[in-house]
Amino acid sequence: MVILMPAAKTDYHSEVHTLYRDHHGWLHGWLRHKLGNTHDAADLAQDTFIKVMLAHVSEQLREPRAYLATVANRLVLDHFRRQRVERSYLEVLATLPADEVPSLEAQAVMKEALIEIDTMLDGLGAKVKQAFILSQFDELPYVEIAKRLDISVRSVNTYVARAMAHCCLLLP
Repeated sequence: MVILMPAAKTDYHSEVHTLYRDHHGWLHGWLRHKLGNTHDAADLAQDTFIKVMLAHVSEQLREPRAYLATVANRLVLDHFRRQRVERSYLEVLATLPADEVPSLEAQAVMKEALIEIDTMLDGLGAKVKQAFILSQFDELPYVEIAKRLDISVRSVNTYVARAMAHCCLLLP
């Protein structure tokens, strides 16, 4: 059985294939230099091309390497953010008594939730993030948060409200 694809689809696949063939090696090398290892570079190079395909960037790009570098750089930043959150989480786990350490499954779920929260709070200032986290997760009163962050209670109120609004805008 032969399946015929519409011409537009075959053209798109051909353009993506050409983009991949012409620039994958360069992108992998660029990422390897940036990340310091070939395995992460290979993963992020593939992720970059997947993002390009999902975005349906099918027309001939004037500057394909600049476009690929922009997409890949965002993925690199996400990769480093994820590593930072994972390191912090592992440091906290290391301080727990052995009988209080969650199961590996619970750890994986918690790690993903922390990464998602960190991503949602991206773009907010450090004190805004801290005020929000202390308020929502540590359930500290605003007076205590103000003392810890050396800011006014009014600032805490403003910061938490800003973070809440920010998160609400990101929800589907």
